Amino acid sequence: MATSKAPGRLLAYIESRKNLTGSACGIAGLALTFTGLAGAYWPVVIVGLYGAGALIAPPERPSAPDFPDPSSQLDSLRADFVTLRAYLDEVELPPAASGRLVELTELLAGLLAPGWVSEALATDPEGIHALSRAVHQDIPESVDTYLRTRWWTRIAPGTEPPERHLEQQLSLLHREAESLVAGLREAEARRQQTHTRYLEDRGRSG
Repeated sequence: MATSKAPGRLLAYIESRKNLTGSACGIAGLALTFTGLAGAYWPVVIVGLYGAGALIAPPERPSAPDFPDPSSQLDSLRADFVTLRAYLDEVELPPAASGRLVELTELLAGLLAPGWVSEALATDPEGIHALSRAVHQDIPESVDTYLRTRWWTRIAPGTEPPERHLEQQLSLLHREAESLVAGLREAEARRQQTHTRYLEDRGRSG
């Protein structure tokens, strides 16, 4: 196993920055030899210059992983949101819960709509995560849990109405989405204030 890895390691070293830099310095040593400046110690000069070049060469580093950028994540999330809305259109909910769900999905649709709002969202990884969690997990789970619990309540009445939990869950999710909107709005406000201070400072210095 070690023998099979040796040619690969040798090839990697030959192509490495250390070897290339050392070889360049060694070639400079050869030039000194041909001009007679290295004298009788030319082998030592060449080896020494090669070693010095290998030492000063920048270290090798692995390439950073190429993860999807936030914009591509939002594109995927938009497609999943369309799938979620198609599912919700087939679900029968009580009027109060249905109204809260419409408010929530309209707010999420506004955040995901292509344009400057989603561009601002793309700079907020935590916001994208919260939005993805709402679309992929929180909303489907809330609705599906209600539907399953409602069936049990019908055959075993007398328990707490499941729509009460659904309304509460949707209200909490709407509040989280509003907090996300507020955070994006505050970021834009800070950007505007920063630009104002920049113009004021430029005016004073001018």
